[in-house]
Amino acid sequence: MLRLGRRQFDTHESVIMAIVNRTPDSFYDQGATFRDEPALDRVERAVSEGAAIIDVGGVKAGPGEEVSAAEEVRRTVGFVAEVRRRHPDVVISVDTWRHEVGEAVCEAGADLLNDAWGGVDPKLAEVAARYDVGLVCTHAGGAEPRTRPHRIAYDDVMADILRVTLGLAERAAALGVRRDAILIDPGHDFGKNTRHSLEATRRLDEMTATGWPVLVSLSNKDFVGETLDKPVRERVIGTLATTAVSAWLGARVYRVHEVAETRQVLDMVATIAGHRAPAVARRGLA
Repeated sequence: MLRLGRRQFDTHESVIMAIVNRTPDSFYDQGATFRDEPALDRVERAVSEGAAIIDVGGVKAGPGEEVSAAEEVRRTVGFVAEVRRRHPDVVISVDTWRHEVGEAVCEAGADLLNDAWGGVDPKLAEVAARYDVGLVCTHAGGAEPRTRPHRIAYDDVMADILRVTLGLAERAAALGVRRDAILIDPGHDFGKNTRHSLEATRRLDEMTATGWPVLVSLSNKDFVGETLDKPVRERVIGTLATTAVSAWLGARVYRVHEVAETRQVLDMVATIAGHRAPAVARRGLA
């Protein structure tokens, strides 16, 4: 069982986390949801299309203009409070590695801290415990926030992913974060080259076998682009194919840009696997 905010998710329930960037320089939407009104519209649409979690980010993952903790707070806290007011039951996640930001957004109503940089600020897990919110424990290969990998190598990338994410998850639990609110994430593209991310996908069942719920953040990433030699705006099909494989291998939460398309893929995989009934079943019955 996964329990976040007011929501409980069953073992075979696939959960969509919709990305809402509060940045002017996102790699994907180039600031389309930096202002409040379009960002709130994005939330409304995502929820209507089947997202159970809204993931708010105040700093883009890649290199760029320096964003202070105070500026990250300014971009996220008021927005989190407004989403909380409009959607009492939606799970609000905030993508941050800073404990100061984590503290501020938890005060505003966040339910989950999405630490994409692998525990670089160990105090963030302490914040999650103190506020009784969830935590995403990610493998980032030891990379510093907002840096790109350079000539990175692993003897066994999945062994390293398991060592790091399980260590972070157990530390969080020891600090008091509820075990049913902790997720692990292989960290596609973070501290990895394309072959590493492909291998992490291929061996994802090794993560799901640990019993911790697995979150995957695949949406339009560079490993998809390099695999198919496609620019950002032409990576949806590759993303959805990777999503289907991840779903078959047991991932639970999917951090995405395209909510409606992802929902169809996840429902189709769940039905093939026998965890969901077809929406209608008329063929051959009349």
